[in-house]
Amino acid sequence: MKWPLLACLLLPGILVYFGLHIVRRGVIFVDLALAQVATLGTAWCLMRGHDVHDLHTYLWSIGFTLAGALIFTLTRSREHHRVPQEALIGIVYVVAAAAGLLLLSRTSEGNEELKRMLIGDVLTVSWPEIWQTFLFYAAIGATYFVFRRQFLAITFDPARAQADGLSIRWWDFLFYALFGLVVVSFVQIGGVLLVFSYLIVPAVCANFLAVRLGSLLVIGWGVATLAGVGGLIASYQLDLPTGAAIVCALGAALVIVAVVAHFRRA
Repeated sequence: MKWPLLACLLLPGILVYFGLHIVRRGVIFVDLALAQVATLGTAWCLMRGHDVHDLHTYLWSIGFTLAGALIFTLTRSREHHRVPQEALIGIVYVVAAAAGLLLLSRTSEGNEELKRMLIGDVLTVSWPEIWQTFLFYAAIGATYFVFRRQFLAITFDPARAQADGLSIRWWDFLFYALFGLVVVSFVQIGGVLLVFSYLIVPAVCANFLAVRLGSLLVIGWGVATLAGVGGLIASYQLDLPTGAAIVCALGAALVIVAVVAHFRRA
């Protein structure tokens, strides 16, 4: 269990940061949509006879993800409220999921691949995968640190950012593109459901308890770490699917934090 444990300690860190942005933007299901679009690229390659671990398949998944990032960038508008962006995100998710099912139905192992993409297989993760993914995440994290003022501005105060002359569409596309690359990498290890849980649940827990960005990050990382380790222990002791156990542990952590936040307000 040491490699799955290391993956759950090292890899979700950047997802918590992204989660704070996603929750503040109010586009909660954008990660599910991007993950499903990436999965559609994988399904396309599987239908054409490529292996799921081929570099060719990975590049196609990235290409599909960047296309999804462009769609979400162009559909973000603060002027037209009759069609919220969340509705368009839901449409992209449903269409990508249906198209993926159609493509996987043409492969001999479609059902097994669909299950793997949804819940992943953390137990099979290897040290080279963890090391390469961690270095990749560190590079993306460094990019966000260098341009943190622009990314924070377009998320937390877009009106001020536009008044200051920032190109909202360009920085928005860069945000979604880098976010999509992280999602593609993590989906290969943990599956769509685990990505969504690590992204949203710690961020929501943090927003229940804090306001300042530093405190939000610390709380989010703490919740992700404790729930990840707790899910792994439960999986090992009770012989449960690892990804599902971690997702349920994150759900339990959310309930506990919500109760604590309620009594604090009281």
